Amino acid sequence: MPGKGLVQGLAVTLKTMTKRSTTQQYPDVEPELPPRSRGVIALSEENCTVCMLCARECPDWCIYIDSHKEEVVVPGAARPRQRNVLDKFDIDFSLCMYCGICIEVCPFDALHWTPEFEYAETDVLDLLHDKNRLGEWMRTVPPPPAHDVLGEPSKEEATAARKAAGPGAATAAKTARPPVRRPPAGAAPAPTPEKPEPPAETETER
Repeated sequence: MPGKGLVQGLAVTLKTMTKRSTTQQYPDVEPELPPRSRGVIALSEENCTVCMLCARECPDWCIYIDSHKEEVVVPGAARPRQRNVLDKFDIDFSLCMYCGICIEVCPFDALHWTPEFEYAETDVLDLLHDKNRLGEWMRTVPPPPAHDVLGEPSKEEATAARKAAGPGAATAAKTARPPVRRPPAGAAPAPTPEKPEPPAETETER
């Protein structure tokens, strides 16, 4: 049929024209962001051990870390121990491509995603956030999602359950005898296995 494509195109146009526009008038109306939005990166300074994994794995080399060592006297220890003290932790968001590798490789949960994206600056140098400014973004980090009740418990939960059960719980579970299954009422008893007869003595054994 000639003109079928034109008719279908006009039908789609008319259908779209009758729908109400859903464009959000930003910035007058705040956008509804998905729960896993990637905004600015927040730093939990007390969790950072200066392992340098985030700076080494960053493909843009936009993380700058500096630290020094301090001696900690432990009562009863033969000699004082040393710990790293964080002096500088900067992220240059003018270079960051928001890949999230630094957050994934951090073994101590020191870096977190936040949904905040309104931090534009008139000077590109102001996009270099130091540890104090990165720490202020921690108040905007959303809480972690609820644990799936049908999934396996986390390692922390399993360890806490074992500690709460006591040291003898695991041993008792291993040494416990399996329950004896009784036959249902009216069922014939299971046949008793017959003992094998001893072999007959031969002439040489006599």
